[in-house]
Amino acid sequence: MNGVTIRQVAEEAGVSVATVSRALRGLPSVAPATRELVEAAAKKLHYVPDPYAAMLSATRVHSIILAVPFPGQWYYAQIVASVEAAASAEGSDIRLHVVADDVQRRRFLEKTLPSQRRVDGAILVDIPVSAADVGRLAARPFPVVGVGQHIEGIVTIGIDNARAAFDATCYLIGLGHRRIAVLGGMPDGRTHLSIPRERELGHTQALEKAGIPVDDSLVLNGNFSVQGGIDATRELLAMAESPTAVFALSDEMAAGAIQAAREEGVDVPGQLSIIGFDDHAFSGPMGLSTVRQPVERQGEEATRALLDAIEDDPWAKDRVLEYELIIRATTGPPRH
Repeated sequence: MNGVTIRQVAEEAGVSVATVSRALRGLPSVAPATRELVEAAAKKLHYVPDPYAAMLSATRVHSIILAVPFPGQWYYAQIVASVEAAASAEGSDIRLHVVADDVQRRRFLEKTLPSQRRVDGAILVDIPVSAADVGRLAARPFPVVGVGQHIEGIVTIGIDNARAAFDATCYLIGLGHRRIAVLGGMPDGRTHLSIPRERELGHTQALEKAGIPVDDSLVLNGNFSVQGGIDATRELLAMAESPTAVFALSDEMAAGAIQAAREEGVDVPGQLSIIGFDDHAFSGPMGLSTVRQPVERQGEEATRALLDAIEDDPWAKDRVLEYELIIRATTGPPRH
């Protein structure tokens, strides 16, 4: 052994660790041009494959578990599609598990996942995991990677939700808004999910930095749904002193807020600015200002992290991806 790792070969060739492993083992699911690229990189670096790692690779079943709470929702559907595409490109398929509430979460973490035998690894998307659960996962013979919801001790792919919310609120404050409502709360059955709390925290930090008092009456539970956004916004507009801006912690709630404003004859953004979070497919046509997070890339990076771990080259730390504030037609200065 000369100290050169399979990751160095992957970086030299510009492919994943899993692709290097499959190419050097002569598996048929590698394009000839890619195989030549990998072999050239290995030769250049004088890479000598680890025979033990090769033995482990030969026993794999090329199947991974993907657990999501609501596969029909846009965000999770994008994650599923991107993981499936990335896994398929590396010769693996996915087994989809729906974990929509706390009862299903306990069953999945305590019974379903520990009983799996014919899988190489698992990706958990927004699945809250306790310290005890982490211990159980560590005892499994296969690696686990997270997406979105942070899992202590397990590599997680996502964005800085608190900072993104901070930036969105600062943008509204910069426009001149001082009475800013938040549509957040917790989706039904997701009591352990930290992401909504992180976004609310970022919003609060932006208000405090600007010296704006935090008004708890302006924080409503929109249940991360269109109907929840409609109901919450109607409640806001009925206040004696209604807000001039709404920060919805998801684009679904933002769409509901726009619908409620239209029904009440409230001009957007003249009388009410609205900004969302995610940048769904409908956000552009709606002209919705929002925080864009790289959803597909989260799925791709999670798949790459898992396949690298399967090849005995786990990532050393979480990967925090960039987000972007997208300004469209639903936000503007408050009307004085």
